[in-house]
Amino acid sequence: MAVPFATTPSRMKDCILLLSALLSVSLLYFQHLRLNLRPPTASLSAVESPSPLPPPLSLDRVLFSVAASSSSLRSRAAYIRLWHGPISHLNTTFLFLDRPPSYPTPSLPPIIVPPNTSSLSPGHRIARVVKDALALNVPGIYWYVFGDDDTLFFTENLVRILSKYDNNKWYYIGCNSESYEQNEKFYFDMAFGGGGYAISAPLARVLARVLDSCLDRYRHLYGSDARIFACLAELGVRLTVEPGFHQVDVRGSLFGLLSTHQLSLAASLHHIDAVDPIFPGVSRIDALEHLFNAVRVNPARIFQQTVCYDHTNSLTVSVSWALLFKYMKEINFLLKFSRYREPLGHGREEGMWLQAVISDTTGVWTNYRRHSAGNCSRTKGIENLEGVGVYSLNLDFSIEQAPRRQCCDISSVSDGTMTIQIRKCGIYELIAMRG
Repeated sequence: MAVPFATTPSRMKDCILLLSALLSVSLLYFQHLRLNLRPPTASLSAVESPSPLPPPLSLDRVLFSVAASSSSLRSRAAYIRLWHGPISHLNTTFLFLDRPPSYPTPSLPPIIVPPNTSSLSPGHRIARVVKDALALNVPGIYWYVFGDDDTLFFTENLVRILSKYDNNKWYYIGCNSESYEQNEKFYFDMAFGGGGYAISAPLARVLARVLDSCLDRYRHLYGSDARIFACLAELGVRLTVEPGFHQVDVRGSLFGLLSTHQLSLAASLHHIDAVDPIFPGVSRIDALEHLFNAVRVNPARIFQQTVCYDHTNSLTVSVSWALLFKYMKEINFLLKFSRYREPLGHGREEGMWLQAVISDTTGVWTNYRRHSAGNCSRTKGIENLEGVGVYSLNLDFSIEQAPRRQCCDISSVSDGTMTIQIRKCGIYELIAMRG
């Protein structure tokens, strides 16, 4: 016969203690679940409502230092007037020369001839412009930008680029050369001076303090940019690469380089007088003035490449320097097209060149006209094509977002003109040759 479970006071006490312990563990477990399953309101709020970004950098916070010589300035003054005058009306640009020019210099920035530099080599003198620019004591400067007298700056784009960075920290911003040989000869992580580079004000102040002794150690280096790079390396500062600074260590046509520009704002172009005019049939300065007519309308869109496909006529259109392919080409091919320097040749493509830019409150119309390529065969879809009209909204690369290439739609050819509309791509939209 089974003996009933006897409940003694001692056993009852043990049971109560055990139940209490189990209850405590359960409460702790459910409290843990409740805390971990609760929507993280603070984190979500931080993601949905980020702290406001600082206002965009204004041009008067950037000091442009242009290194020149009295002998070179005469032929290159037109370049400086082009980007300095009618575009930005800058009052924080200065020309640093070896000696006062013996000819008039109307409409140019103030000319500075630093004392005790006549005996210095050109590389040493130009490198020392960093210290000479600080010595001007211009108030309210956040960034110091350095370039040559044959450097074209796209000032609004450059300011937008610098707006991404904290000017209270040490920054050395620029880009290396397009030429592998030049990078190998000098340094792959050096900002080439002709393309221009920017130094934040705190770093510029420190660099200026140690510059003279540092430059003495690097007299054997060629060029001011290599010496500045070495001095900054001694301070432990690396280059922050922005691919919009263009040294342009190429010769001949820039068609390939400009028609497949990286997805970044164009900040500068160098060696302008060593390459072909960027538009055919006109002088170099006329071509650049024509370019800046477009820069004034929408600087962010300059050299930006958009690709779209006309499946009906088996055409690929690359809109930047308006390039039409007679056969369908994958976008990855178009992105490497910069290897080809000549715009027209070998029967490979049909080029269109910027003719006019018209802006109104709704957007921008850009008109391109065909440039004769000699005996260039045409498919039926473009046999009567003489021009391309491109419509777009103003492009404004947001400083808080990574840029994304835009999409475009092609209409049929009418009266010898193809119409293209550039627009933002859909979230899941692909720039694909085949659907």
